Amino acid sequence: MFDLLKGVRVVDLSTIVLGPYATRMLGDFGAEIIKVEPPAGDLFRAARPGRPGGDGAGFLNANRNKRSLVLDLARPEARTALLRLVATADVFVHNMLPASADRLGIGYEAIRAARPDIVYCSARGFGGGELGNDPAYDDCIQAASGMAALNHVAGEPRFVPTILCDKVAGLHLAFAVAAGLAARARTGAGCCIDTPMYEAMVSFLMVEQLGGESFDPPRGPTGYGRLSSPHRRPYATRDGHIAVMPYTLGHWRQYFEMVGRADLADDPRVTDAEQRGANIDMLYEIIALESPVRTTAEWIVALRAAGIPCAPVNTMDDLLADPHLASVGMFRPLDHPQEGRLRSVRSPFLVRGQEESPDRPAPALGADGDRILQEIGLTPEERRALPQAGVRA
Repeated sequence: MFDLLKGVRVVDLSTIVLGPYATRMLGDFGAEIIKVEPPAGDLFRAARPGRPGGDGAGFLNANRNKRSLVLDLARPEARTALLRLVATADVFVHNMLPASADRLGIGYEAIRAARPDIVYCSARGFGGGELGNDPAYDDCIQAASGMAALNHVAGEPRFVPTILCDKVAGLHLAFAVAAGLAARARTGAGCCIDTPMYEAMVSFLMVEQLGGESFDPPRGPTGYGRLSSPHRRPYATRDGHIAVMPYTLGHWRQYFEMVGRADLADDPRVTDAEQRGANIDMLYEIIALESPVRTTAEWIVALRAAGIPCAPVNTMDDLLADPHLASVGMFRPLDHPQEGRLRSVRSPFLVRGQEESPDRPAPALGADGDRILQEIGLTPEERRALPQAGVRA
């Protein structure tokens, strides 16, 4: 954990992955994240694998560097406590539908009344429009955004086997919070930013996939030809698979020298960037034909020596033993007060000139409740009254 956001307090009512992933990043940079949960807790606590009676791995990984307060917002006493907490906060985050937030009394106007300069950031499936009140999860957005169709196998759409859209939207949400804080530092005014998953994912994909439709009139169809080539794939080596990515003219010339095809080094289909793009199937097919002559390790050594981008095709298990990740300390042991010994994945960021402090493990449900309520000035009598309203001390 770093301290770039030290002193920033975030009240986080988000659940599952999108919001918690975003606020985890804010916590990694030193923001104080107060995770406000209903009495049953974030549903993602129950996602397995996990130890009996404990929280699931996904929850533990998405909720480090946070504190937990339980509030049953259906109770007026709990909502009053939340607004007192908001009055001490800089940022308010949730991933509810607008109607649900308004029904609970935590829409933008209600929160702004408690803290006029609040940076209020929300995330939902669809931003306004005819689908604005529809619920959505990652699979729905992978389908709607075109991601599943792009990731097809023989024309059959496939979901990417990670919670891609939640995490892409989470990155957008974290950036929105940072932008809101920067604007408030400059102007003194808060703001309200909506970060819908669908629009975030369409924006993410269409950087290159808008293709020829970027122009009026169009200069071709949507899509990026190199990416849709059937020959763009991990290539089979003698003992596994490898990714090989010659990109510049220099890369291609080096590659052709390496595989004994120097005749192609000055071929216009290679030397001219536009022709190289038009003939990418032919070029990638050469890589596919050449790759089985060496082992993956042999290719890695030769390609890296030539400066040609490449990588082995790792499994998730391979990552745990990857030499580079070991050298940068990507996986760390972490002792959790309830869960015992854990393996954690550190923040990917490096901040020059700043020492990283230990991460705080994901909190047990309501573990910090009484301390947080003391911090915002609730008397012992007020705190004792709140357990009946759903607060866990």
